[in-house]
Amino acid sequence: AGLGLETAAVLAERGARVVVAVRDLGKGEAAVGEIRRRTSNADVALQQLDLSSLASVRTAADELRAAYPRIDLLINNAGVMYPPKQTTADGFELQFGTNHLGHFLLTNLLLSLIEKGEEPRIVNLSSRGHHITGVDFDDPNFDSRTYDPWLAYGQSKTANILFAVGLERRLGDRGIHAYSLHPGGIHTNLGRHMSEGETAALIERIRKAAEESGEEPQPFKTIPQGAATTCWVATSDELTGRGGLYCEDCHVAEQDDEDAMGGVRSYAVDSAKAEQLWTMSERMVGETFAY
Repeated sequence: AGLGLETAAVLAERGARVVVAVRDLGKGEAAVGEIRRRTSNADVALQQLDLSSLASVRTAADELRAAYPRIDLLINNAGVMYPPKQTTADGFELQFGTNHLGHFLLTNLLLSLIEKGEEPRIVNLSSRGHHITGVDFDDPNFDSRTYDPWLAYGQSKTANILFAVGLERRLGDRGIHAYSLHPGGIHTNLGRHMSEGETAALIERIRKAAEESGEEPQPFKTIPQGAATTCWVATSDELTGRGGLYCEDCHVAEQDDEDAMGGVRSYAVDSAKAEQLWTMSERMVGETFAY
C-alpha cells in the first residue's frame, strides 16, 4: 500500500519487471490489480513475505533465488510505526525487528542475485524520524527501559541508515551501492496505530520545530511526491558509483546535527556505529555474512 504500491507502479510503468513482496496475499493481489489497471502490460508478480518472522524471510529468500536470475534493484520499503509494545515472532521489539532486522536478513540472503544485477542498488526507506534517537546497542528491544513508540521508531529508522552505510563499506568496491532516504511526511496506512489526537500532536511538534529553526513548516506530501525520492534514488544517474548516502527531496542530504527540518544526523552515518549494528544484527538473526 502507500509508497510501496506507488513505487512498484511507477517502476512497472517504465518497463521494470517488478516483484512485490507482501505479508497479506489478498491485499497483494489487489495491489497487483491496481498496477495492471495503470499499466496494462505491467510485468508484476507477488512474493509472500512477513518481515516480522525470520523463518518467513528465509523462505521468501529461498523462493526468490529459485525463481529469478538476478535483482537489479532491491527496495526495502516495508515498515511499521508507533505500535503499542509488541514483539516479532522471534521476540524482537516489533519496529526494530520488522523495519531493520527483517530487511537486514532478506538483503544478505538475496546478495547472490543482487551480485548478478545490472548496476545494482539497494535502497532502504528510512525517515526524518531518525532525528529522534540513535540505536541503543545495550537494549534495542526495550527489555530494561520503558517502551516509547517514538524512541523505538526513531531507533529503527537510524538502523536503516546505518545498514546502508555498512552495506556500502562491504559492497561498494564490487559495484553494488546502498542508499537510505526520507520520503517526506505523508498520510499513509503507516500511521494506522496513531489516534487523531496523536497525529495532531505530531503535526504540532513539526510546526514548532520549524518555527524554532526559523523555517516554514513543510506541508505533507502526496503519495506520488513521497515515492519520487525512492524512484530517484533507485534510478538517478547522479548517484552512479556513489553509495552510503542519505537522500531527501530528490537530493543527497547534508550531515547536520541541528536542523530539525532536514539533513542526516552524524550518529546515523557513523562507520563505527554501522559496524556495531552489523555485528549485533548478525547475532540477533543467528547468521554471519562475510564479504
